[in-house]
This record gives sequence, C-alpha cells and structure tokens, in this order.
Amino acid sequence: MLDSKTPAGPLKEKWDNYKNSCKLVNPANKRKHTVLVVGTGLAGGSAAATLAELGYNVKSFCIQDSPRRAHSIAAQGGINAAKNYPNDGDTVWRLFYDTIKGGDYRSREANVYRLAQVANNIIDQAVAQGVPFAREYGGLLDNRSFGGAQVSRTFYARGQTGQQLLLGAYQAMSRQIGAGNIEMFARQEMLDLVTINGKARGIITRNLVTGEIERHVGDAVLLCTGGYGNVYYLSTNAKNSNVTAAWRAHKRGAYFANPCYTQIHPTCIPVSGDYQSKLTLMSESLRNDGRVWVPKDPGDTRSPRDIPEDDRDYYLERRYPSFGNLVPRDVASRNAKSVTDEGRGVGETKLAVYLDFADAIRRLGKDTIEARYGNLFEMYERITGENPYEMPMRIFPAVHYTMGGLWVDYELQSSVPGLFVLGEANFSDHGANRLGASALMQGLSDGYFVIPYTLGNYIAGTEMDAVGTDHPAFAEAEDASTSRIDQLLSVQGDKTVVEFHRELGKIMWDEVGMSRTKEGLQRAIDQISALRDEFWQNVRVPGEPTHHNKYLEFAGRVADFLELGELMARDALEREESCGGHFREEYQSPEGEAMRNDEDFTHVAAWEHREDGSKVRHTEDLEFENVQLTTRSYK
Repeated sequence: MLDSKTPAGPLKEKWDNYKNSCKLVNPANKRKHTVLVVGTGLAGGSAAATLAELGYNVKSFCIQDSPRRAHSIAAQGGINAAKNYPNDGDTVWRLFYDTIKGGDYRSREANVYRLAQVANNIIDQAVAQGVPFAREYGGLLDNRSFGGAQVSRTFYARGQTGQQLLLGAYQAMSRQIGAGNIEMFARQEMLDLVTINGKARGIITRNLVTGEIERHVGDAVLLCTGGYGNVYYLSTNAKNSNVTAAWRAHKRGAYFANPCYTQIHPTCIPVSGDYQSKLTLMSESLRNDGRVWVPKDPGDTRSPRDIPEDDRDYYLERRYPSFGNLVPRDVASRNAKSVTDEGRGVGETKLAVYLDFADAIRRLGKDTIEARYGNLFEMYERITGENPYEMPMRIFPAVHYTMGGLWVDYELQSSVPGLFVLGEANFSDHGANRLGASALMQGLSDGYFVIPYTLGNYIAGTEMDAVGTDHPAFAEAEDASTSRIDQLLSVQGDKTVVEFHRELGKIMWDEVGMSRTKEGLQRAIDQISALRDEFWQNVRVPGEPTHHNKYLEFAGRVADFLELGELMARDALEREESCGGHFREEYQSPEGEAMRNDEDFTHVAAWEHREDGSKVRHTEDLEFENVQLTTRSYK
C-alpha cells in the first residue's frame, strides 16, 4: 500500500501542522544545495523563482527558446480562489468540496483542502507581481463563474489569464537569473533521470540546437513538465507538449498514477480536416454568457438564425437546471457527444454544437461581451472565418488536460526519493475530472507555496553523498539515451513519425476517448502493441543526432506515447466503473450518467515499471472523513 504521508489532525489543520513540524534548512546552508527544475510553466517557473529567492542554487530547463513560451501561456479563462469578493457565499470549504465533487470523489482530501487554502495567497502574490486581473468599476478584482460551482470565484485577465500569470512568474525568474541564483538552460530536453543509492540526483538532457548530450547533477529534481494529452495526436496542447521526462522517470522507478483519467474539454473549435496537427481551445468562461444548443430534429440543415426557439434544444439547461451551461467539463462533453450521436450535430461534419451569444448581447450589449471575451471572439473568427457576434460559435469536445500523472505523496514527492513532481505532471489534486480554472491554481500552489516547505524537509532530513557527473550512474544513463537515439536513426523505414502518431491518436480517441468499453479497450491494447512493433521496424527518422533535428525530437516522444497509450488503455480496462472523465459504457445510469463503484475502486491506481518491461498495479486507498460519497448530480 502506498503511503501518502498525510499529516495528522483535523483537515483544516493538516497543512499548518505540517509546516509547524517540518525540518528547515538554514539560510546559509541553502547555498550549498542545487535543485534541478525541469519545465518553466506556472509550476516550474514559480518553483524556480521561489527556491532561488530562498537561496538555493537552481538549474532550470525548458524545451522552448524562452521560459515564457511554456504551454501555461495558452490557458485562457481564469484561476480559482475563494476570496468571496462577490459576497455570494464562497468559502475555502466550498472550493474544497466543489473540487472533490468535481473530481468524482477520486482525489485525496488533504491535498485538495490544502489547494483550496493556498489559493487565496496565489491571488495576492500575482497582484503584487502586477498581473493585470480584470477589475470592477470600483477597482476591486472581478470574478466570473466556471463549471461545477454555483459561486463566482474565478479571477481572470480577459482570455489571457495563463499568459499574464506566466509573465509574473517569468519576471520573478528573470530577477533571479540576473542575480546569478538561477542558471537557465533553454532548448534542452530531459532524456533520463539519474538515480544514485535510490535517490534522484541528476538528469540527462539533449541540447536541441547542437544535439549534444549533457549531464546535470543536483540534490533534488523537480519535474514540472505538464500533461500528456498529445498522446491523442489532436489536442489543445502545444505541439511540443510531451510525456518524455515523466515517462523516463517512470522507467527509473516513479509510479504512474491513474493514467486513464483524461479530460475532454467541451468548448473547442471542431476538427475541420486531416491536415490539422492540433485543436484550438475556446475558454470555458464563454459558457457564462453563451448558451449551448442543437436543433431538436436530426438532420435540420437550416442556418442557426433561421431556427426558431421552439425548434432548439438547450440540452444542458434542460437536463441540468441547477447548473445549466455551467456543468463540469466531463458532463458537458458527454452530452455534446450524445446529441451528435443522435444525428443532431451541426456544421459540415455534424460533429459540433452551437454556443450562442445572441441572448447575452441583447441583454448586456455588444460592448460588454467584447470587454469580457473580445480576444477569444477574434481568435475564433480568424480560425473559422465566422463572426461570433453575429452567428453562434460551433464547438465540440477535444482532449485538453490529463488528471493522471506521476504518483506523489502529500509532500509532492514521487516514489523515487528526491524526485518531486509539480503541476499537471502529477496526479494529486483533481481526481477523475478537473474543474475549470483549477489548473493554474494547482501549478502556482505547488510552486510558490508548497514545494519550499516539502523540499526543505527532504533536504534537511536526507544524507547527501557528494557526487559529480563522473559517477557511473551518469555514464549508464547517458549511454542508454545515446543508444535509444542511435536505434531511432538506424531503422530507416518507410513511414514518418507523424503517420505513426496520427494512427496512435485515432486508436486512443476511438477506444480510450470520451467513452470506453471492455471490448474497445482490449482492442486498443492489441492495436497499440502492434503499432509499437511496427514503429521500431519501419519508422523513418532522417537527419543526424549531432545538430538540430526536429524529426528526432518527435520520434523520441512518439516512442514514449506508444508505451504510455497502452498503459492508459490497461488502466481504463482495470477500472470497472465510470467516474469523471473515465466513462465506461457498461457502468452508467438509465439517464446516461456515470456510475461509480465505491466499494472496489475508491483508490488511486499507481503503476510500477519493472526491469523486464512489465507493469504492476499498486493502490492507495482514498479515505473520506470529511465529505460523504454521494452520486454526483448537477441537476
């Protein structure tokens, strides 16, 4: 059984109890320790800046040409915190409960409550950095609503919240880079984790410009490398987003938890052709004022403006009157799939539903809607050629966020001592479904306010042998990375990396997507295994390893996706229930809602990689002492 290291005491006191009892590192001693931070998004950027400010020597790594190009920049709608500025009844407890319920009771109580506690501090931190949150006429910070909550607790900067928060963390990082406390390594990809005497002590990276393999040693490693949604090929993630760092750490002993928990975002621009390499998100914040509907009759081809009210089905408002268009993402996505499966989809492909702002424009005026969502409307029009002020948006679900990730305990430490995992790269806070505007909350919570305590506790309580990059463990890891690169380049087959990735994505979307079945999951496992064998026999990776080679970058990542995809299907096959984003068709109510199996699956599934390539499923029981397990309802 996995030990979560949850502190004793009442739920509301656990984090304070931990902070009061954890070991501390003397300020003069912090300068003696080096911390490697992989990733510069909200989790990595905030962690690097904070640890450097405390006095640690920090080495920061990113695959982009600048830390500020991390994928966190693409987040749009907002960040949650229970400040209760609208005076509508919000509390830390309500934020905690909404998050636990939104995750379908498949997350650890103590971690989620800590997240809700810390969230208010994040807003203060960001305001102090100059993040330009939207404000009301009187100057107070504005809030709007997001799915899964009946209060307005989401702080936002138009549709650019992720970008503005990332710029705040980036400025804090840049200050420390200028002071010499952070050594920045851009255009570097982590290829392996180095463990010595069972502890994480370094990483192997590849310089993406020169192709040079490099060794880096430290006293702890922080993985802040985001999620793995690109295993589906088409997703809202940046094309460079990948699982490689986390997957290589998994192969060095880090357990991978709940890999099947994938979030399908309900408001994305639909697929328009085979040429696409990614999909575009339309913020969930649009559902504050936009109404989701489809024609009542299958095959209705009239223009949306020619369809009268009596012929429209506002299906979310009809089915979920308490929450309406602001149901959680998994619920909205499944309902969109359901109505299109009935033949009531819209647009050329019929794989879309309408998101209509006509009522809001009449009620509030175009200027108000433009002030709230103008940049999102502009982005939609540039991509589709349609003006959403005049015609309803067409939207459809797409892969967005992954709730699974490397298993961590309460301290954000993985099953490998000294390897900490922050943000979307870990599994810890969202259960089987993430509520909107909680990703930014988790990343900044982990980086600014949690890891400074938990990392210090580890360093102060752990004996560190003096090791350098000449240690045999570094040579072994570098040799393994080099051999893998040589193997990829030597196949010289007939099929491109993109072709393999697209085929994998189709299998994943068809069988491990919005709905899953026992037969489909077994079919996916067999098909992915066969595709992986073909990959290593027939992939073609042109170019050389000793200079910039984008084909080689993607080949390594797709090779990891081919292994991860099979594990995701296996995890989904083992979890014989429906919960959140994991919807098994065999386990649903007569109304088509998810049916959990609390007796057998109120646990985290964490997979161990064995040297022979096999996977072993471990569990961590989830104990609910403060909330009652109930059927999740938004009606």
